[in-house]
Amino acid sequence: MPTAMTVALAAGLLTATAPTARAAAGATLPFTSVEAESATTTGMKIGPDHTQGTLASEASGRQAVRLNSGQRVEFTAPRAANALNVAYSVPDGQSGSLNVYVNGTRLAKTIAVTSKYSYVDTGWIAGARTHHFYDNARLLLGQNVQAGDKVALEATNAQVTVDVADFEQVAGAASQPAGSVSVTSKGADLSGQGDSTQAFRDAIASAQGGVVWIPPGEYRLTSSLSGVQNVTLQGAGSWHSVVRSSRFIDQSSSSGGVHIKDFAVIGEVTERVDSNPDNFVNGSLGPNSSVSGMWLQHLKVGLWLMGNNDNLVVENNRFLDMTADGLNLNGNARGVKVRGNFLRNQGDDALAMWSLNAPDVSSSFENNTITQPNLANGIAIYGGTDITVRNNLISDTNALGSGIAISNQKFMDPFHPLSGTITVDGNTLVRTGAMNPNWNHPMGALRVDSYDSAVEAQVKITNTTITDSPYSAFEFVSGGGRGLAAKNVTVDGATVRNTGTVVVQAETQGAATFRNVTATGVGAAGVYNCPYPANSGPFTLTDGGGNSGWSSTWSDCSTWPQPGQSNPDPDPARNLAKGRPATATGSQDIYTPGKAVDGDANSYWESVNNAFPQSLTIDLGSSEAVRRLVLKLPPSSAWGARTQTVTVLGSTDGSNFSTVVGATGYRFDPATGNTVTVALPGGTALRHLRLSVSANTGWPAGQFSEVEAYPTS
Repeated sequence: MPTAMTVALAAGLLTATAPTARAAAGATLPFTSVEAESATTTGMKIGPDHTQGTLASEASGRQAVRLNSGQRVEFTAPRAANALNVAYSVPDGQSGSLNVYVNGTRLAKTIAVTSKYSYVDTGWIAGARTHHFYDNARLLLGQNVQAGDKVALEATNAQVTVDVADFEQVAGAASQPAGSVSVTSKGADLSGQGDSTQAFRDAIASAQGGVVWIPPGEYRLTSSLSGVQNVTLQGAGSWHSVVRSSRFIDQSSSSGGVHIKDFAVIGEVTERVDSNPDNFVNGSLGPNSSVSGMWLQHLKVGLWLMGNNDNLVVENNRFLDMTADGLNLNGNARGVKVRGNFLRNQGDDALAMWSLNAPDVSSSFENNTITQPNLANGIAIYGGTDITVRNNLISDTNALGSGIAISNQKFMDPFHPLSGTITVDGNTLVRTGAMNPNWNHPMGALRVDSYDSAVEAQVKITNTTITDSPYSAFEFVSGGGRGLAAKNVTVDGATVRNTGTVVVQAETQGAATFRNVTATGVGAAGVYNCPYPANSGPFTLTDGGGNSGWSSTWSDCSTWPQPGQSNPDPDPARNLAKGRPATATGSQDIYTPGKAVDGDANSYWESVNNAFPQSLTIDLGSSEAVRRLVLKLPPSSAWGARTQTVTVLGSTDGSNFSTVVGATGYRFDPATGNTVTVALPGGTALRHLRLSVSANTGWPAGQFSEVEAYPTS
């Protein structure tokens, strides 16, 4: 039987069923999510919207339900449940509550809602605005709800925007393991009133090689734990054992063997202060450690890992409402596996590897479900060697973020760029990609970024599903603006549905091979191929076969395609060569090929001297009907008259060229503007235009200040 998993998407419930040959993308979750916009309400639905800084743009499915005090949203329970978690937002500075009704009967318990952990400002991050509008609150209902029962939430004393409700059947509290050391035996206060920090430290010291037991209850820690090694910290379940701490473990090293499982750590972090270690784990757990079954909430970062964490396994945890990353492997991670986790509402990259100081090596993010990172990417790989990103389900990224980013952005040194093989396999991206306010152009659902150095690793992207991207599906960019190459990329097996603009957004030089990529519902054109800076070099797309639905090319590199905008009607008077990538057999000094297509007749390309023949080749971006060339030299009278012997050649693939116009002597004379016109035969269609110069009576080199190509005679 296929594997099925229920996830929160645009229209209430969506069951993502994978073929029997592949595992389903995302985590196997203990709860089922229902979108508020699919429920019955007396309030108002908001969205969809992708505009940075709006409530709808940060919501799951880009839609939610706004309730004024006294209004309700009523869900139909999708499964048996005894617990509810609600993602919500209230206006800044306000608080209130949600009354809960089951089949019309109001429960004695309510869900407190607050803006305390929301509305985060990070002015030092370029392009950031106030963000992190939503929060999560949970409730054990005290009774069982059956599938089909009606569960209503009613706003009280505040306007509440409800995004999504998670229905869960929570198991009873686990029993204390035999031989374990209970924190209460060391004086911990399970009421949460007293400070239990020293009791936890004493229990850890007593349980070396064994288990520290955290019974059901609530515990307050006022400072972090350190020296944690060779011990298991175990709770009765993440709904039963709760530790209130904004800095749980902070240590630079450990001998390892640390296993943390089955309790909640909930902090009081309300703003992001990057100099503060306000994290569940800051530093190292040591080799052969694990973190599982945890509920982590209201922290800056879940796990910020440095030092030795070899073979660490982080699995089956929930990361909610961090002001920065969910998890960051901050260099030196070897053999780390992060799998089966659920992450919602992170304030930066949900999962990141950042190869600072030492590379992350042979580590992986697999089968995670990520939704609503509100200031960066779902998954970001910044450098590293032999990294795997497999079978993740990522949805609803916001400003500054793609679903997945494979990047050489270093942030600081010493940085270790991508190397070896980067495997990106079996991932599903839903409504991912965003408008980047710094670049003022869109970011794709899956981005390969040569930000600070060329991509030299082999990047293999396979079996990808991209649905409802507001902009592009695959983006290739050099985010630092230097036009470094994004190359050695293979995209094999992808399904793209309803992408807002284009399937491929190529903004830098480089190369990628696409095979078996099918697209439907493409918003503007198949390909945007406009490397920046102009003339930095071409981006070569190789058709490996099996592609369909995205053969067209955006025709105007001076404009960005907008969602749903069709390719503009071409201007019959346009110069097809202006600003296009140009290469040559050689150049003299600063007189590079790009100067022949820069629109400035006073700058020029000059070939290597005394070495005829020499050629200039221009990539027009797609096959074009070219009827006329205008060749220019600088108009200054200082350029004496001369004749250049030129052969015009054309190619559709950049490899096989044929003669369009045979070798002909063309007279350039400043008295007539140093301009000549070359008529091409009717029916000429080419993408790659080559001018081969075999003689020049005025200088021992080929020379052009402008090469213009026109579709009209």
